[in-house]
Amino acid sequence: MPTQQSTLYTITVFSENTVGLLNQITVIFTRRGINIETLSVSPSALEGIHKFTITVFCTKDMVEKIVQQIDKRIDIIKAYYNTDDELVFQEIAMYKIASDKLLQYGNIEELIRRYNIRILDINETFAVLEKTGHYAETQGLFNDLQEIFGVSVLQFIRSGRIAITKSKVERLNDMLKSRN
Repeated sequence: MPTQQSTLYTITVFSENTVGLLNQITVIFTRRGINIETLSVSPSALEGIHKFTITVFCTKDMVEKIVQQIDKRIDIIKAYYNTDDELVFQEIAMYKIASDKLLQYGNIEELIRRYNIRILDINETFAVLEKTGHYAETQGLFNDLQEIFGVSVLQFIRSGRIAITKSKVERLNDMLKSRN
């Protein structure tokens, strides 16, 4: 019997904003020995409904079981999983760099254009840069900044993935209307 290959899946969970729900969801992954790669939680377009976006490496069988188990929770409205080709997704990264090193670089405009970054804050001590893109792009900029500025990347932070499906599988609004 051939073994399945691990793939990066994005799990989307819609729920009410209930205390302890995140713990209930993460326990499902822990019990199965699956590491959560990224996690993002925010209010959705529907009032009172929150959206969890979780990425994991696992097999298709495993992601199906995880989503099914999440879906059984009483506070969960609906859970889905998708692969990268079914989604439009991004993450945001911020980089704090010593201002003197940034100014020594010379052509800041060229840096902004080459990497499609924004300067969020700049003062005499530091500058904060922002980059939106896929993991490879945000990590690539970090690597390049380390190379350009040496140890002058003072801080680096990256968000979890945010994602929207490319096709209309089932609209949450329609599903909620049918439940009432």
